[in-house]
Amino acid sequence: MHLQAISDKIFLRQQLIVWLNGMRFKNEKLVFTNGCFDLLHQGHIDYLAKAADLGTKLIVGVNSDNSVKRLGKGPSRPIQNEQSRALLLAALHFTSAITVFDEDTPYQLIELVKPNVLVKGADWKVEKIVGYDLVKANGGEVVTIEFLPGFSTTAIEDKIKSS
Repeated sequence: MHLQAISDKIFLRQQLIVWLNGMRFKNEKLVFTNGCFDLLHQGHIDYLAKAADLGTKLIVGVNSDNSVKRLGKGPSRPIQNEQSRALLLAALHFTSAITVFDEDTPYQLIELVKPNVLVKGADWKVEKIVGYDLVKANGGEVVTIEFLPGFSTTAIEDKIKSS
């Protein structure tokens, strides 16, 4: 029962469109963010929980395995496959919808979602965030969230390799 409820939060594009229409009909405030989320850690939880607080439904775009490889994060990445990463994110009570995207950027996905709030880490300059133009044109806001210091997938990977 619980596993099914978690899996039901993972959407293919066509399913996501139907879900989004329902959420818009209910006047939900849609928040969107994206990333690899390779090894889920405290920094991710902090970031995603703060993103969820900015609206009523948090939609997370997850880079596909191929997309992660193209980002150049290293030959061992992703460590976990896209299905595992999506399932872990869906298990968080404050996520509402998870979808995997294969493009190099989430621009097309942001165009589809039309979020009220677009969120990225504070390492990004707001005007440089992919989808900034789309969200602003639709009257939405673009927000950055500070990362929790000392937490990164790369640091965890390096620690594992050195032990």
